Amino acid sequence: MEKHNNRRFYSLNDFFKDEFNDKIFKVSLDGGFTCPNRDGKVAHGGCIFCSDAGSGEFAGSRRKTITEQIDEQLEFLKDKIKDKKVIAYFQNFTNTYGDVNYLREIYYEALNHPKVLGLAIGTRPDCIEDNVLELLKEINEKHFFWIELGLQTADDNVAKLINRGYPLSKYMETAKKLKENNIKFVTHMIIGLPNEEREDILKTAKCIVESGAWGIKIHSLHIIKGTSLEKLFYQTNFKIFSLEEYVDIVVTILKFLPEKMVVHRVTGDGKKDEVIEPLWSLNKRKVLNEIEKELKKRESIV
Repeated sequence: MEKHNNRRFYSLNDFFKDEFNDKIFKVSLDGGFTCPNRDGKVAHGGCIFCSDAGSGEFAGSRRKTITEQIDEQLEFLKDKIKDKKVIAYFQNFTNTYGDVNYLREIYYEALNHPKVLGLAIGTRPDCIEDNVLELLKEINEKHFFWIELGLQTADDNVAKLINRGYPLSKYMETAKKLKENNIKFVTHMIIGLPNEEREDILKTAKCIVESGAWGIKIHSLHIIKGTSLEKLFYQTNFKIFSLEEYVDIVVTILKFLPEKMVVHRVTGDGKKDEVIEPLWSLNKRKVLNEIEKELKKRESIV
């Protein structure tokens, strides 16, 4: 692992440069899934922060085939991507929650596209059954691949509040299985969930490290119009972290992550006309700049 452009953490772009000696892009796909806490298997309504798009506002359209979605996004990104390869990212909802034959069909349809270098699959720890795990092992042995797990918080009480639908123990159990099968996994966490303070959030990050995750995605909470979280916010007026508080927590996390843990993101994206709070999160460039400034500042402190 090499340091790149004086970056102070190991980003996904850094990893791609080390692994493929190139910049690699992702194209976000919609596989037509739902979630077990939406369809009644676990609960109804989904996680309270999740939008009607299943947190995949920038994914392709499920009305199109996987190949059509890839081609459409390649066309949209052609000036940026040019002749480079892409990762096919099944992003919104729970992308292992389906019949294993269907999963095999769409995963390999993506992998067989000439521009696709590898696969990334977003899912839940409670939706990787043994037959699905066997399919993931098969893909992992042949292709560049990682799984993304939506943990969000290590606090089971907060998990119940946000309607996550599974306990921390299920995440740890699934993480262990993935590690045993040498499958890389990335874990999502959210800063700013109701009833969580700074130390609670740091505990989540430390739990992700202890689980052996290959990568981490750090999101700022977005209160999106039309979600259950919006209703809760207006009912309880729970605390919204300031930009300064968010930056402090992110930098604190980045400083204790293992050197080789791949940081996939340090803030989240939201559509400007849909985000209610925090409004500072809409200026992504400023958030990234403030994180970089704080990292520099802490490095200068003896």
